[in-house]
Amino acid sequence: MTPPLVTALATDRPEVVQARRTAGNLPDRAKRLYFSLYADPLANARAGEAFVREQVRAVQDIPADLPPTLAQLPGWIAARTEAVGQEYRDYLAGRKAGAPRRYFSNRSHALNFIKSVAPTKLVDGAWLYGLLKHWDNADFHPLIKTYLEELGEGAPSKNHVTIYRKLLAAHGCEGWEQLDEEHFVQGAIQLALGHNAERMLPEIIGYNLGYEQLPLHLMITSYELNEFGIDPYYFTLHVTVDNAASGHAQKAVQALVDLMPRVGDRAAFYRRVLDGYRLNEPGASTNSVIAAFDLQEELVHILAQKSSVGKNMHSDYCRVAGRSVNDWLGDPAQIPGFLGALESAGWIKRGEDVEHSRFWRLVHGERAEMFGVFSAYEQQVLRDWIVSPPSGVTSVREGRVLTHRARQRTLDNLGEHQDRGSQFPERGLIRRRAARDTDRDTGGDNELGLLEQRVAAAAGKAEAMALLGELMSPAHHHSAAGLMATRMYTQLIDT
Repeated sequence: MTPPLVTALATDRPEVVQARRTAGNLPDRAKRLYFSLYADPLANARAGEAFVREQVRAVQDIPADLPPTLAQLPGWIAARTEAVGQEYRDYLAGRKAGAPRRYFSNRSHALNFIKSVAPTKLVDGAWLYGLLKHWDNADFHPLIKTYLEELGEGAPSKNHVTIYRKLLAAHGCEGWEQLDEEHFVQGAIQLALGHNAERMLPEIIGYNLGYEQLPLHLMITSYELNEFGIDPYYFTLHVTVDNAASGHAQKAVQALVDLMPRVGDRAAFYRRVLDGYRLNEPGASTNSVIAAFDLQEELVHILAQKSSVGKNMHSDYCRVAGRSVNDWLGDPAQIPGFLGALESAGWIKRGEDVEHSRFWRLVHGERAEMFGVFSAYEQQVLRDWIVSPPSGVTSVREGRVLTHRARQRTLDNLGEHQDRGSQFPERGLIRRRAARDTDRDTGGDNELGLLEQRVAAAAGKAEAMALLGELMSPAHHHSAAGLMATRMYTQLIDT
């Protein structure tokens, strides 16, 4: 899923920026709440509700651009989709005419974005989790099916969290848990909504309506990630599933229409829907994350983190500018000076190929003396910093190499990934197994066998669906048991 329409890095509306500042002044507990709701939602659900209500108050002054009547929603979505499509065509025309990338200055910038939005992407769809218990009410089916599609309907290759976890691992983007508070606000909101569905249904509907609109930044992000040889599948997948004709955007409108109360205060319900819609605004956004990246600052941050261990790991003969490396690393505030000393001493040659820098040869390669000290992402940051001239502008040579390496994947060849959807182990919906077969099972397969047995032994469909729903929570749905539970739930809901 992707946040509402944002057209360019500098176009966050002033009222949105102010609301984010207001939300940022709230007690710093989004990060703590995020991990608490993930680990123990029952004990922290009420704290989550309180957090969401505080966020609602913080964004009250943001105008919601939803139309005044439900009948106008389809036209509103169509107009937004057309506007985004035209802006993307303009972007492509500009790039073809020689315009530079709009978002990412180098590969490190792109990977930093992937890491920085991880807290949100790793709970993708969480705001809808609490609706699974309404499987027997057709009015909830558009939202439930949206959640099932976020979970890939149980196919590992289509489960959004699984895809993103693999993306992080492929590029060494570990350590997202150490990100600042603002990066966890959206994830905390999503988890809190998902575990308070009975009390916050209008807000969930509104949040979902905003989150499911196709934004321009999603398509530009996909295009530019691909240029750096970074698989954009997670992002291109959302371009297809969020479509306004038959995808999540359409389901979001249908859910609002179906779930508006027939009896009671419809106007009050719709006001709460607007509150939920505005909840897409607090915390770090795609634009703010991209705009905040500074290559020099990121490298200094990486080295400062490593200095806590590295300050005691170097021999006395390792000296730069007359000082031992341990001395340099003894105070993280000295890192910028340390980098300058390495450059002055010729250990780093800015603006040249990385192989010309002795420091690079120390950290990169299987026989490097500091092999394993820097992750793939951290090495990329160091590489981009070295090859860029001191002005910070990436060299033309390096940019051409990256573009040449890029795999020219587009939306036209998504079949490569979609074909993998059928490659998970096929198991019956509810299959009874002989005791001797169960005894032979080991490990994860035994867990799946036990799940089958428990579902088969359920007193009825309601009990079976409740059991499956527990395994489809944000914390568990991407596990082997959660994926199987999702496949079973997906089949049972339509029977």
